[in-house]
Amino acid sequence: MSRIPWWRLPTLLAVPKLIRIRNELRKFNLFDTEDKPLDEGMDPIEKQPQLRFTRTCDGSYNDLKYPRMGSSSARLGRNMPLQHCFPDPEKLMVPNPRTVSLELFTRDQFQPVPFLNLLAAAWIQFQVHDWFAHGRDTASPKWFEIALQPDDTWPENPMRIPPTPADPTYDPASGKPPTFINQNSHWWDASQIYGCDPEATLRLRTGTDGKIKLQEDHQLFLDPENGLDLTGFVDNWWTGLSLLHALFTAEHNSICDALKKENPGWSEEHLFVKARLINAALMAKIHTVEWTPAILPNPTTQLAMKVNWFGFTERLQSVFPFLDDSEVFGGIVGSKHDHHSAPYSLTEEFVSVYRMHALIPDDFQIQKLGNPEQSRTFTLQEVFGKASRKVFEEFSMLDVFYSFGRMHPGMIRLHNFPRTLQNLVRDDGERIDLATVDILRDRERGVPRYNKFRELLRMPPVKTFEELTDNPAWVEQIRKVYNGNIDDVDLQVGLQAEPLPDGFGFSETAFRIFVLMASRRLKSDRFFTDDYTPEIYTKTGLKWIEKNTMKTVILRHFPELAPALKSIDNAFNPWREI
Repeated sequence: MSRIPWWRLPTLLAVPKLIRIRNELRKFNLFDTEDKPLDEGMDPIEKQPQLRFTRTCDGSYNDLKYPRMGSSSARLGRNMPLQHCFPDPEKLMVPNPRTVSLELFTRDQFQPVPFLNLLAAAWIQFQVHDWFAHGRDTASPKWFEIALQPDDTWPENPMRIPPTPADPTYDPASGKPPTFINQNSHWWDASQIYGCDPEATLRLRTGTDGKIKLQEDHQLFLDPENGLDLTGFVDNWWTGLSLLHALFTAEHNSICDALKKENPGWSEEHLFVKARLINAALMAKIHTVEWTPAILPNPTTQLAMKVNWFGFTERLQSVFPFLDDSEVFGGIVGSKHDHHSAPYSLTEEFVSVYRMHALIPDDFQIQKLGNPEQSRTFTLQEVFGKASRKVFEEFSMLDVFYSFGRMHPGMIRLHNFPRTLQNLVRDDGERIDLATVDILRDRERGVPRYNKFRELLRMPPVKTFEELTDNPAWVEQIRKVYNGNIDDVDLQVGLQAEPLPDGFGFSETAFRIFVLMASRRLKSDRFFTDDYTPEIYTKTGLKWIEKNTMKTVILRHFPELAPALKSIDNAFNPWREI
């Protein structure tokens, strides 16, 4: 029985095995990269007692003993032993990253995910922008240069890619692999909406009733400084992000209204910080119990994600409070916080497994709600960056939400990378091949290649190209690109080539990191564990989180979409035509 993959077992046998896998990963696959104590230079909480009750802009003081843990500008950690995280300069360009992009990633024909809608693709980028950002060191004199074949149509040879910004605190004499800084807070705190520093947050607030700036037509205001939506985080901006940033800005304001109604004497600041807490927790819940089961519609993963949030019975904790000590029965949320084998941080490997660009189509058909004849097809380039605002010159937010609910994202498989993202022109005129960048970044940051990655997760490495993938054409293509060396296969190639378990929208190898870090983002955060209480959130706040879903959030702000969502339990599944 132990040789049977967990995902092939009956659900009631598979869940305990999956929990054992997660606990093993907690023990053996969390590694700290920090050198200095995480409380260095920070005031003890006694000097700023108000921070006990609210999330800070930069993520500090989530852990009250080590206030800098998980804050913006803290290092990204690792899921692999540090001795395996050194970049290999001899193989940085082996095989050529551009060759990998063109030969293995190029979208031959759009492969859709029939059980998801396009909001699922927008959602994961929306969340990723909350979790991590490396940045790009365009001022560096040492850009990577990738030699191109004579018949390559790229406008310059070599292709030049800026490096990841160096960590100014890294000391090569430490004997540790290079480290990199997360420009965002590591915590699940909705920083993509609220920003990561007080000045940025202040620009977004109205100064009245704790609310954030939002136009009457449900759109965000235009930021005159960059020509993009006025919100916390706008890198790699496109129309899908406009929808979700605006939606959860509106949700924040609705939470403020509910809190003010029950607490008319509260200050503007108090309303803001409580609404942020509630809004961030609602997003985390939606991701855990809605988005994840939607993209992994396997009975075991669906139950496992529900257990992560609620436990085996949603109301068990309220009836039997002693179950708080058991996250399996009572759920992680409301249990005791635990960092397990390393101080909390997000990791480079976590960044890698969330490279899901194949979800994005190259073309978007936007139509008027209830009038399919009034439609227009936009290219990805036409909905990217500053151009994304032009979509709303022809169509309302209501129209675009409905259209995204009806469209499908792409499968996360080889030969399904958006062609536009292999030749994307940024607003500043820079041209990039994002598939080439994805391959290069993993190598630059010392993320192990596919076989070593599996080995370090205690999964069997593949011995042959035939074992790597069940697609005969891919076998020969990958063999050719990697010159017959199975151990050179890049992580991204392996993840997108390996056979998928039943009901999986991405690979099981990636899922191993996911099952570890999805739990960790909740279990380490005191606002999801020790401080997930009425005293911190208010009774109204906890009820808001418990009762609401992605569907109720959408319908609160766009009630006209009710017919499209009728009988749809999960708002990330395809909507009805109306």
